[in-house]
Amino acid sequence: MKKTETEKAEKWIPRTSVGRMVLEGSITSIEDIFTQGLKIKEPEIVDLLVSNLKEEVLDVNLVQKQTDAGERSRFKSIVVVGNYEGVVGLGSGKDKQVRSAIQKGIVDAKLNIIPVRRGCGSWECSCGEPHSFPMKVRGKCGSVVIEIEPGPRGLGIVASDVGKTIMKFAGISDCWTRSYGSTRTIPSYAFATYNALKNTYRIVTPTDWSR
Repeated sequence: MKKTETEKAEKWIPRTSVGRMVLEGSITSIEDIFTQGLKIKEPEIVDLLVSNLKEEVLDVNLVQKQTDAGERSRFKSIVVVGNYEGVVGLGSGKDKQVRSAIQKGIVDAKLNIIPVRRGCGSWECSCGEPHSFPMKVRGKCGSVVIEIEPGPRGLGIVASDVGKTIMKFAGISDCWTRSYGSTRTIPSYAFATYNALKNTYRIVTPTDWSR
């Protein structure tokens, strides 16, 4: 955790029951939150529970909206956060200033953080190490659909730069991907990839998370 984040956590006064449970020590990991079906509503929870969290800006665009007062322009950012060890989050933020838009994107990504089930589901490998996925997963956002299959060790991530970044932040190093739809639309492609990663734990029982 960065020094500034540590200082913020020390001064943090939780506003939710999940935050109070984290501060009291009854919840000690992101997995605990999801196995209990709880929701993260404060970014400080992630700052306390996830060490070595990194972030990267995937995209910043100028968006315009027509209002009664005229045309309104703001910047929209897409940001990924993760610890390269099975925890990842994706978020977006809008603001008149690029820096503020990015900061809002980081906060949103922390609120959307999820655990990713890793494994070695490739018949070509079967090494048992968590370098890929244990099964094929699929994600969708808008018109974009992405299918991710386990790959053998040493393959690398066969995906676009955005997909590679998100999966590296999640701790995935080898996999195949197929995508359909308007894949050049970065927000849709990014969230389709994120939704596929989210499905790695939606299709298993909580007792499988630690495997």
